Amino acid sequence: MKRYYLLFVISFLSFLSSAQAPSKYYLTADRVFDGEVMHEGWAVIVEGDKIVAAGPKDKIKEPTGAIKINFPNSTITPGLIEGHSHLFLYPYNITDWDTQVLKETDSYRTARATVHAKNTLMAGFTTARDLGTEGAGYSDVALKRAINEGIIPGPRLMVAGRAIVSTGSYGPKGYDHDQEIMLGAEPADGNDLVRVVRDQIGKGADFIKIYADYRWGINGEDQPSFTLDELKLINEVTRSSGRVMVCHAKSKEAIKRAVLAGAETIEHGDFIDVEIGKLMKEHNVTYYPTVSAVDVISQYRGWKKGVSAEPANVTNKKKSFKEALASGVTIGMGGDVGVYPHGENVLEMELMVEYGMKTMDVLKAATSVNARTFHLENQVGFVKEGLKADLVIVTGDPSKNISDLRKVKFVMKDGVVYRNEK
Repeated sequence: MKRYYLLFVISFLSFLSSAQAPSKYYLTADRVFDGEVMHEGWAVIVEGDKIVAAGPKDKIKEPTGAIKINFPNSTITPGLIEGHSHLFLYPYNITDWDTQVLKETDSYRTARATVHAKNTLMAGFTTARDLGTEGAGYSDVALKRAINEGIIPGPRLMVAGRAIVSTGSYGPKGYDHDQEIMLGAEPADGNDLVRVVRDQIGKGADFIKIYADYRWGINGEDQPSFTLDELKLINEVTRSSGRVMVCHAKSKEAIKRAVLAGAETIEHGDFIDVEIGKLMKEHNVTYYPTVSAVDVISQYRGWKKGVSAEPANVTNKKKSFKEALASGVTIGMGGDVGVYPHGENVLEMELMVEYGMKTMDVLKAATSVNARTFHLENQVGFVKEGLKADLVIVTGDPSKNISDLRKVKFVMKDGVVYRNEK
């Protein structure tokens, strides 16, 4: 009996020792992109959930007992950051938006979202900003908690909850007015905005997302849906909580109002021009063009890309994107993923390059630019000592061919390895 007891004690102490000892990793690759610069001959050391060293191999000593990670012809990058996602949506060519919002239960949509979150992480996106559940309430807050508690795998999330629209502007639309149709966001106006903003914050929103315009013009065109004073009121309440306001805005007037009211990011901006871009730059506002959403929706509507004539909305998007580039406004990476499959996030980056942005700048947009925009630069977005151990290894060199980001071999988030294709 004593012998068995002794063996149990030794085994238990051994378990405690191994459980308490942080994992150490020694990662090397042909190239290391640190979030701003591409380096050759670098190594990265991880201990626990932090990067403890990153730099030239000849200046960094390999830790004793470290797990060695290396892939041929590879590049180490910071964990990528998705700037505009909807984890509770999936491609409209499978199920249209109205049906997802009106007919699918929140529990069903959450079950799907757990898979979307995993696919996002496995694609190398270790952080994501989710811009609203589109009818699934605050299920994103619960999803974020489940990820944080290690119940399910997924990216580090920043969530908007329900998002806010002006009364009468948002959908689903076209139903009998005698029915109470659930909307894809929460309507509010005037002084009621104070209550709604505070309520959304209280229910877990990390930031406040506003639809500064929508397709409610007399001919169905995008028109501003909140006054400048209303947007300023929203921003004042939001800022008092330490959070930020971000705005869906396509029309020039809505973008202008959102910028002057204090928005930190503009989503979509379909009609941005050089003048508006310069205004955004002056106010330190980051632009999320979501070019892939326009591209894929056009294809869902029948456009045969590369075969049939380019639709006017795609042509307009290319023009506005070039105007934004010319203005010098900061451009982040966020593709409105959910409109297209989660895990295919790199599509946005490929189109940004196709539309004229330098490949290295697109790589920065999904790492250091997004990190700074979301005030996470002291945590993620860089391969740098003291930051979170969010690291991705891909085959090839994404600074020359952005599509190499699809060739994911290794994903680490908070020092935990989620993908390792040896």
